[in-house]
Amino acid sequence: MSMAPTLANWTDLFMHFASLSLLAVGGAITTAPDMHRYLVGEQGWLSDAQFSSSIALSQAAPGPNVLFVALLGWNLGLNAGGGPSAGWVAWALALLGVLVTLVAIMLPSSVLTYTATQWGHRNRELRAVRAFKTGMAPIVIALLIATGWLLSAAHNDAARDWPLWLLTACATLLVWRTKLHLLWMIGAGAVVGAMGWV
Repeated sequence: MSMAPTLANWTDLFMHFASLSLLAVGGAITTAPDMHRYLVGEQGWLSDAQFSSSIALSQAAPGPNVLFVALLGWNLGLNAGGGPSAGWVAWALALLGVLVTLVAIMLPSSVLTYTATQWGHRNRELRAVRAFKTGMAPIVIALLIATGWLLSAAHNDAARDWPLWLLTACATLLVWRTKLHLLWMIGAGAVVGAMGWV
């Protein structure tokens, strides 16, 4: 299971990840099934274990979820170079794999987001742009509420979890009625949690 380190293979890898970048609406992790299909099933460049361990390791590490793409590129490059014991060529190809996969997954969606935001800001007075923003607001609020609801499903014992619900109500009121920066509330929540109050 190894990728031949040819320019055509690196280009194919870049183009595939670049196309996935534009489909990663919920983040890069939503494209993992297609990455698996392409890298493991279709091309055979990674093993199932390498693919799974790349995702597991990146999700356990602090940082953005997109780190799994860098680990996939790293493993792919190491495989292309003949494994870790193959010397500096394998390590150089591993770094190339990280560079190719990360640039491919980040660049198209970042350019699209930047361009769309600039266009929307320039044309904010157009009726269609105002309608889009107005229509997106309830969707975003509903998604936030749904996420909060799912996270709170584990805390359904009101007698035991009343401090958590009180903290949630206070934070909601502070966000709604004050201009207190969210980072202060996140920090306060971390302190309250570290002290074992919630």
